[in-house]
Amino acid sequence: MKFLDEFRDAAVVRTLLERIRATITRPWTIMEVCGGQTHTIVRYGLDELLPREVTLVHGPGCPVCVTPIEMIDLAIELSKRPGLTLCSFGDMLRVPGSACDLFDARAAGADVRVVYSPLDALDLARREPSREVVFFAVGFETTAPTTAMAVHQTARLKVPNFSVIAAHVRVPPAIEAILSSDDNRVQGFLAAGHVCTVMGIDEYRPLVEKFKVPIIITGFEPVDLLQGVAMCVAQLEEGRAEVENQYARSVRNEGNVTARDLMAEVFTFVDRRWRGLDTLPKSALALNDRYAAYDAIRRFGLTQAPTNEPIECRAGEVLRGLLKPTQCPAFGSSCTPDHPLGAPMVSTEGACAAYFRAGRLAAAATGAK
Repeated sequence: MKFLDEFRDAAVVRTLLERIRATITRPWTIMEVCGGQTHTIVRYGLDELLPREVTLVHGPGCPVCVTPIEMIDLAIELSKRPGLTLCSFGDMLRVPGSACDLFDARAAGADVRVVYSPLDALDLARREPSREVVFFAVGFETTAPTTAMAVHQTARLKVPNFSVIAAHVRVPPAIEAILSSDDNRVQGFLAAGHVCTVMGIDEYRPLVEKFKVPIIITGFEPVDLLQGVAMCVAQLEEGRAEVENQYARSVRNEGNVTARDLMAEVFTFVDRRWRGLDTLPKSALALNDRYAAYDAIRRFGLTQAPTNEPIECRAGEVLRGLLKPTQCPAFGSSCTPDHPLGAPMVSTEGACAAYFRAGRLAAAATGAK
């Protein structure tokens, strides 16, 4: 494939691995903050090719995985209302709430539909004006602009029967929470390139200055990730802490200004609880007062009650980089993609699902790298 094969080139991979081996003198722990990056690492065995001194841990890089149970319950409750259609991305339908998931709700008669874009849900609302259509919006800053566009279009076209449950979350507050934790062991980050394509890189600079850790904006192919590791290791070995942009072919310093302006028009920052990370200040995006009429939570008078995860599920520790998926006692036994206990096993971008699909079950007994 054009512009892709070169980022999977085995010779380049070997060169980067040699560069890392020649640079490293002591152990370092690096976290990638993107589920797509996690899947590439596991699919190609990059973590197993790296020198033993480099430990890769997997952060809260899947927005489906960090959506709290109470928001899933809220969407399930809403989906059961007569005359209402709830739309979302496919991954969200399988995420377990406290008692069931959206697939169960659909099987019980709720009108729950999979869409590929919030604009698809808006089109549905325009075609079926007698029904309330609610889009359950999940994602990092990468997908938030499309939700903002759907809400903006709803207001412009005066569509009365469309609204949104906004569950979008922001990456920088999650990084700050991990670094602020007493049990943190992460010394450098590979930041999600697609998020920075939208948001740019400037909001990472205060984190680097405060915590003195390197943050490398990184792409998603094997060469991208190994180059990101090489850049991170070089900084760590030299005692530097800077923001560097490995993904320069897509990421500009200022990001996508048009998308950022649209998000600023529609959203406001709010505190929100994340799975495994508790409540993070200004970590989520909610519709601002100007667009309150299209906020499904306010429109339908919904309330959220905090709900605990299953006791045997250690997903929170996985999302903070404290455990590898295979080190969770439930992994591969009581927790599988067919019967997930936590969202990291449900989502196609979840770290637990990545390990399971790669057949890394034998490592569960040893906690291997």
